[in-house]
Amino acid sequence: MQTVLLTGFEPFDQDPINPSWEAARQLNGVQLGEGVQIIARQLPCAFSTVGACLAQMIDELQPAMVIATGLGPGRSDICVERVAINVNDARIPDNLGEQPIDTAVVVGGPAAYFSTLPIKAMVGAVREAGIAASVSQTAGTFVCNQVFYLLQQALEGTGVRSGFVHVPYLPEQVVDSGLPSMPLATLVDGLRVAIGAAWQTRVDAVEVGGQVS
Repeated sequence: MQTVLLTGFEPFDQDPINPSWEAARQLNGVQLGEGVQIIARQLPCAFSTVGACLAQMIDELQPAMVIATGLGPGRSDICVERVAINVNDARIPDNLGEQPIDTAVVVGGPAAYFSTLPIKAMVGAVREAGIAASVSQTAGTFVCNQVFYLLQQALEGTGVRSGFVHVPYLPEQVVDSGLPSMPLATLVDGLRVAIGAAWQTRVDAVEVGGQVS
């Protein structure tokens, strides 16, 4: 049985839930096809421990593909990330109270790593399913970006494709705030479609996905 490792984060910033994990855990055990299964695991929102946790999951499961997910506050759609940068610059403390500012994810590491997933094919498939999605040009500078960077570094040269997806708030998290959100059922369906497209697509689509600014 081949495994697609799907990660989501624990809640952070005093929020009782994290939609990335709420969606990921609903996809745990889902079959993508004969002999292919999604395995969901939760990551800590902590700069100092998340790398070791991710490495342990990869070592344990030996996945054929890895897709990490996280909450993108203020985002209105499913955002498939293009690039991770070698910068930690935390606007808020993580769950261990750490708040690195202008530090490297990996000292001496490359400035950036790109996703090895077919990001535009994934976005196209989600949109065809009637769910809002886009290519994102920034994964931020918090723990999400750190995980994305460490993931790409760990799997570089292995042939295991990997990347990161940001998701919006759930409606119950943004009552009276005016911030965009997406129902959990829609989010789960969108991620399922995106993961299926990632698994099935070897050569990415060539179509517009950039931004002017």
